Amino acid sequence: MKHWLARIAIAIGTLVVVVLAYGILVEPRLILDEEHLEVALPNLDPEAAGTRVAVLSDFQLGMRFANEGMVARAVETAVAADPDLVLLGGDFLYSTTPDVDAQVDRVLELLDPLLASGIPTYAVLGNHDYAAGGADEVARALEGVGVQVLRNQAVAVPGPTPDADQQLYVVGVGPDRPDLVDIDAALADVPDTAPRIVLMHNPTVFNRMPAGTAPLTMAGHTHCGQVAMPLMPHWSYLGLTAEEAIVADGWAPDDLGATGNRLFVTCGIGFSMMPLRINAPPQVAFFDLRPAT
Repeated sequence: MKHWLARIAIAIGTLVVVVLAYGILVEPRLILDEEHLEVALPNLDPEAAGTRVAVLSDFQLGMRFANEGMVARAVETAVAADPDLVLLGGDFLYSTTPDVDAQVDRVLELLDPLLASGIPTYAVLGNHDYAAGGADEVARALEGVGVQVLRNQAVAVPGPTPDADQQLYVVGVGPDRPDLVDIDAALADVPDTAPRIVLMHNPTVFNRMPAGTAPLTMAGHTHCGQVAMPLMPHWSYLGLTAEEAIVADGWAPDDLGATGNRLFVTCGIGFSMMPLRINAPPQVAFFDLRPAT
């Protein structure tokens, strides 16, 4: 009996080591999920049909064993798809060390292929950008290289129509921290009938959007659970997202949020707390837009 118990213990220990090795060395560093989706967007000008949007989120630079190689690969993948615009979902930074300025410089280095491509790019900030004390530094650096950082504001995307009521808008909402979310300000300059994409870091903010104002919302933050053990959500990071009552991965249920609003949560790229991913690989999401009929 003791021999069997010893063998079982060795087998379990070996399995744990293999799973951890996979979660640290394989999935987050070698596997990049490319999500391709077609979305019907209300009020989109027919001439803008086929507009492709790429979404990247959660670089988390400053995290130990930061996933910089995968960040570079994700940026290159997004550029190679030749999208019409790129959205960056925040959490560029993770901690106060190393020096924030050094981290910001590294963010720009990793984004260099995107910056050189000339693809219109818009960003919001995440909770870790503020927690690391680098939100203003990140915003200034990105603005300095032509990336518009939307802090509770909206901007019209260059497109086929000069009519403000028909132009596509990107609406950027602040992260879910005290005094950083101002939805009224974010929507203030968007014509009621204009098509729009809402970009936010925290999916918890989605429920605050008024009906019909966020027909396509994109968020990050969750890392899709980061450790998402099949059939064992309460034994993985998915349990944390359940406590927050948020959607961790992909499309939210149709009954979440106000009428006419829809949310997609991307898995992002980096890490939080621990440098591993299991059943939640890094992701670049692409959305091909078409007019709603």
